[in-house]
Amino acid sequence: QLTGAVQLDVAWLATLAATGKLLDLKTVATGADYAPAALALGQSGGKQYGLPWTFAGIGLISNTELLTKAGVTSPPKTVAEFEAALTAVKGLGGGIVPWAGMTKVDQLKDIIPWMWEFGSPIVQDNKVVIGDDGSVEALTWYKKLYDQKLIAPDVNRVDARALMSQGKTAFYEDAIGGKATVTKSSPDKDLAAKMVPIARPVKADGDKPRHLAWGQVIAVVNGAGAAAAANYAKTVTTDKAYNIEWFSKTGLPPTTTSGLADTVVKNDKFANDFTERIGANSSASPFWVYPQFSQMEKVLAEEVQSILIGKKNPKEALTSARDRMNALIK
Repeated sequence: QLTGAVQLDVAWLATLAATGKLLDLKTVATGADYAPAALALGQSGGKQYGLPWTFAGIGLISNTELLTKAGVTSPPKTVAEFEAALTAVKGLGGGIVPWAGMTKVDQLKDIIPWMWEFGSPIVQDNKVVIGDDGSVEALTWYKKLYDQKLIAPDVNRVDARALMSQGKTAFYEDAIGGKATVTKSSPDKDLAAKMVPIARPVKADGDKPRHLAWGQVIAVVNGAGAAAAANYAKTVTTDKAYNIEWFSKTGLPPTTTSGLADTVVKNDKFANDFTERIGANSSASPFWVYPQFSQMEKVLAEEVQSILIGKKNPKEALTSARDRMNALIK
């Protein structure tokens, strides 16, 4: 019986669209100056089922103070440079975790953009293809970092935020809104100035950084009141005065080019850097098009964890994950 406008986490858009109840908002979006990456967030099956309200991605945030102490003077751009930076930070000792990478099963979907970086499409022609060379190389690398104690066991997003808050990690991954949580609980009142978003290190110079999308869209249920709801959705997502007020209160960037170009946003270095380095290079998870996406992500996480704890090798675990996920979408 649902009618009107609906706020959705981007991960759930395709699932709700599969019910056949959502209005295609392509004509509503026409003429609006949505940033291309943000507009793509609301698309599924070639249709515009959502208008982007907030948009960024999940990306690396560094602690520049720790990096400087370790002798790392510029953000690592390649995987090799990233690994070298982690090794340098490890040398600081003092209980510092060089990278608070995800190792608990509830957050291991963070491995997805790393598999992209190593060349795996993950899903191709409606089939999961992990177990290919790219994904195996990515997990072999991740397991190596785990064994070398460059990442720590039993870490999820909450743990990673706590480590960053306490000045005990040089890198962690988060959405743009996580900064407020980290700085609020930190004993270091200057931590915000030390937190700098960086583009995901790439396998080779010239490769494109890849990030997993994060954000909210407003969809419209087809039926009574749909036209008014669509107008509301467009107004909320494009009205510049409202967007800038919302940004000032939450730190969540606008989804229009004019909003992103506003001086209030441009003067917020963290938000500006996050949007340019992470948000602009973010893509939807390849699993979100399937109603079974949460079960598929759970399968992937279970198999990745089996690699980290040494129960399976990368090829064995990822092949198992591939077969289990493909069985879910048959």
